[in-house]
Amino acid sequence: MSDFTSGFWSLWVIVLTLGGIAFCAWLLLATGRGVPRPADGQGVGTTGHVWDGDLEEYNNPLPKWWSNLFWITIVFSLVYLALYPGLGSLPGVLGWTSTGQYQRERSDAEARLKPLLDRFAPMPIEAIARDPEGRAMGERLFLNNCAQCHGSDAGGSRGFPNLRDGDWLYGGSPDKIVETITGGRLGVMPPLGAVLGEQGSKDVAAFVRSLSGLPHDRLRAQLGKPLFVQNCAACHGADGKGNQAVGAPNLTDGIWLYGSSEAAILEGISKGRNVNVSPGTLAMPSFQDTLGEARIRLVAAYVWGLSNK
Repeated sequence: MSDFTSGFWSLWVIVLTLGGIAFCAWLLLATGRGVPRPADGQGVGTTGHVWDGDLEEYNNPLPKWWSNLFWITIVFSLVYLALYPGLGSLPGVLGWTSTGQYQRERSDAEARLKPLLDRFAPMPIEAIARDPEGRAMGERLFLNNCAQCHGSDAGGSRGFPNLRDGDWLYGGSPDKIVETITGGRLGVMPPLGAVLGEQGSKDVAAFVRSLSGLPHDRLRAQLGKPLFVQNCAACHGADGKGNQAVGAPNLTDGIWLYGSSEAAILEGISKGRNVNVSPGTLAMPSFQDTLGEARIRLVAAYVWGLSNK
């Protein structure tokens, strides 16, 4: 990979760029050289090529406006490459960069928004959620940053929690929501297929379905209970009601992140739920650098308000 970041490639780009411009200038000179313009009353000369007896190729010179415009573009390109980056790794006289331009524009935007954001800084999350302007700003930030996973209505989808109900993996208090958005979440359920075996996994799946009153095989559920206590209770609790400290879901309610079918539950037990198993699964990124503290509080107020009318 270092071969593609060495100084050779910068020199290669410079040579190709300036060589291309030089070739265009040479071509313009070569095509215009030795082509006399006809005097008044005289016809245009030919190149001497004749086809089919009388089909001749005339040697018309390029129009002055066209050739002058071509020279203008060549001069413009040289001036542009001197002022702005375009010749390999050379920065240009003005020192302009797209990163610097982005940072300046972002700083200007932050300066304009600061008075508005400062108004919500001392307000509790609950108060922001009741403020129409604060709630509207939080909704727009949510749509721009969170709707891709949780949906535009925050209803979630398979593998992404519904934020409108009262079921929270890590807690639904304002502080917990701020913590989740700020630092992100990476929930991990280890695969237990190798530990439980095929039949043991099916037995545990039957017991898990029994916890929320879903149809299940009673005998297999009885066999799966001690296996659940031995292998799953550390996170989900002996009663299956979950543990918000580690993000372990409550298995006794009717809310299922990946579906409540026996196949879906068996898949989770056997293969686990982990970003290494399924990219993006149970992985919520941190928005600390993307949004900043002030905007995170607005998003948190909007999200908290969805399940606290």
